[in-house]
Amino acid sequence: MNPVASDMSHAPEAAPRRSAKYARRKLVNAVALTLSFGAMAFGLFWLAWILFETIRLGISGLNLATLTQMTPAPNEAGGLANAIYGSCLMVGLAAFVGTPIGVLAGIYLAEYDKEGWLANLTRFVNDILLSAPSIVIGLFVYALIVARFKSFSGLAGVVALALIVIPVVIRTTENMLALVPAGLREAAYALGTPKWKVISSITVKAARAGIVTGVLLAVARIAGETAPLLFTALSNQFWTSNLAEPMASLPVTIFKFAMSPYENWQQLAWAGVFLITIAVLGLNILARVLTRAKH
Repeated sequence: MNPVASDMSHAPEAAPRRSAKYARRKLVNAVALTLSFGAMAFGLFWLAWILFETIRLGISGLNLATLTQMTPAPNEAGGLANAIYGSCLMVGLAAFVGTPIGVLAGIYLAEYDKEGWLANLTRFVNDILLSAPSIVIGLFVYALIVARFKSFSGLAGVVALALIVIPVVIRTTENMLALVPAGLREAAYALGTPKWKVISSITVKAARAGIVTGVLLAVARIAGETAPLLFTALSNQFWTSNLAEPMASLPVTIFKFAMSPYENWQQLAWAGVFLITIAVLGLNILARVLTRAKH
């Protein structure tokens, strides 16, 4: 029997099967797209609602006194100046302490010891710190510093926030350095460049935007952390720059004021929420811009 004639005889039977399979695939695709868009719309709805309420209630409690006066007593005028200063100080110091440690550890993992036992142990501990709840870190620092010195302090808050920054920066630095093409390193080694010079002048420079992005995301994360500061820095109604004393912070102040029955405290809490939201949003936008600039 002629093979060509045989294939032609089966063609009319195969066409309906192909058409039915195509229709099923098209239906499955339409259902998947509908569910995906529905899930996206559901998430965006709640996000838009949260942002709308934050802006509506936050702007109404935002004025010059909010930025220049201390946290008030119940039913008295005041602001969030000491809480804003305390948050900026502790977050800035935590980033200052945690960033060099994280970057150096990430460089070691990516450039010096990729598969050694110390590198594997470091990655394992780093993964634990990344997934650990922040309240656990706060309790650890409480037992390590606060309970030992019998006093809450801004320094303990800095240590707790730095422990949150370090694993994020380590992971980001290692991943960004791993994306640098090996050809860049090999070309530099072929010219007789020492390893430390290759790392500092080529690989780190090539991954600089990604590393800075990781640092900004780490800062954005700790900017709104409340639980670690409740166990470490606690709070302070007055302005203080002494890291050995309890120190006010914006997240803890928001938590305390939002739970209160006093209207002026609730207004200040919403103003604080608005300020933190704007700060975190700005850091995330800056991180996105740097990531696009990298590519």
